[in-house]
Amino acid sequence: MSLFEVSAEWPELVVRSPATSATYVRLFDWARVDEHEIAFAVEVVGDGLRARLDSVSVSVWGRAGDLTEFLDGLARDFRGWEGERSWVTNRLVLTATFHSGGHVQLSWGLRSGIFAEDAWQCLVTTTLEAGEQMSRVASDVRSFLHQG
Repeated sequence: MSLFEVSAEWPELVVRSPATSATYVRLFDWARVDEHEIAFAVEVVGDGLRARLDSVSVSVWGRAGDLTEFLDGLARDFRGWEGERSWVTNRLVLTATFHSGGHVQLSWGLRSGIFAEDAWQCLVTTTLEAGEQMSRVASDVRSFLHQG
């Protein structure tokens, strides 16, 4: 289940697997870079892992701008699909897989860099119901990204 908090001046979005609430993804520190781009921080936690990117940029142009469309598409296809579907920026990769029983696994991959010697990558997976929970995440991400 996702949780969108608009309390005070620090809104954040937390996406958790209902069965394993210790595993989650948190989007926070939203900021407008300019009229066409926003940035936010991402933290993933699960199985003794905690990783954070301080700035992921999303532009209204290009592949990065369609995260909400990607999630809306997953919610619309609540009856399922074959294979994986992915949304990618240079630092955040979101992969969705439909599983039996009407569940969607969202794998959230963070990358500190691509070519640097000290680059790192990590992956945390949340599992949601394909219907209501996936629709709620899509709606909450839209609210988070389009604030301000």
